[in-house]
Amino acid sequence: MSKSLYETLEVSPNANESEIKKAYRKLARKYHPDVNKEVSAEEKFKEINAAYEVLSDKEKKAQYDQYGDSMFGGQNFHDFSQSQGGNVDLDEMLRQMFSGGGGFSGFNSAGASGFGGSGFGGGQRRYQEPNLDIEANVTIPFAIAILGGSHSVSVNGERFDIKIPAGVKDGERMRVKGKGHAQNGRAGDLFLRIHVAPNPEYEREGDDLVKTIDVPLYAALFGEKISVQTLDKEIKLKIPQNTKNGQRFRVKGMGAMNRKTKQRGNLYLKANILLPKAEDLDTELVEVMKEKLPKIA
Repeated sequence: MSKSLYETLEVSPNANESEIKKAYRKLARKYHPDVNKEVSAEEKFKEINAAYEVLSDKEKKAQYDQYGDSMFGGQNFHDFSQSQGGNVDLDEMLRQMFSGGGGFSGFNSAGASGFGGSGFGGGQRRYQEPNLDIEANVTIPFAIAILGGSHSVSVNGERFDIKIPAGVKDGERMRVKGKGHAQNGRAGDLFLRIHVAPNPEYEREGDDLVKTIDVPLYAALFGEKISVQTLDKEIKLKIPQNTKNGQRFRVKGMGAMNRKTKQRGNLYLKANILLPKAEDLDTELVEVMKEKLPKIA
């Protein structure tokens, strides 16, 4: 007996619940329209979800294991789904086919597979509400990831603002209630996978931030206060005498928020000492430097 739903999920008819779930997740990631831009990917994604709708439910799976592809009029599941056209909700159709009381409801009184007349009859129906949740990706600016704030997103044909908590990390998942699909007075949730845009001025090391700052040669040699713009505000940094290139200065509590401890990490400012061009220096100073500066052997 042909059982093409298993072929759709690329598992054996003897596969257990764990194997079916693992195969579904793998294929769903591969053919998700947000990831796979091939023309056929969307239809394949629908077939995968519809097949999993049956094989993940013990009662529906038991019916399918008993009758196999005879439920689809003898066609394999791919041909059956193609014959229904692109506007048909395969998940909903399979729910109705498997909702009958005695046997499966895809048979009509003549014993052939059909969808008209008494094809969906056969006792009180058991209706499983559809999953109205949406999963999407969003890229947020680096500063908002560190400090938190509002960010505009466009999902499901609607644009709205979401609140980003301070300290969110790349790859984290956020739930936005009520922003999924809507149906029959119900609304699902939106699950966002956060991607943080890189910032050329900053590197994140756990809860700490590192920023390279330009330090004039004068300040590095003799010491001086310089202005530094941070994500929070402009600060004055005291550069000590004899500062070395690459030397770090710690600014406490101006790093990223740790969402568990509610404490911010530190900001480390890394010195990049600016050397003037020799041709820009005063001629007399150049001569003195040539005479007095130590030479490395």
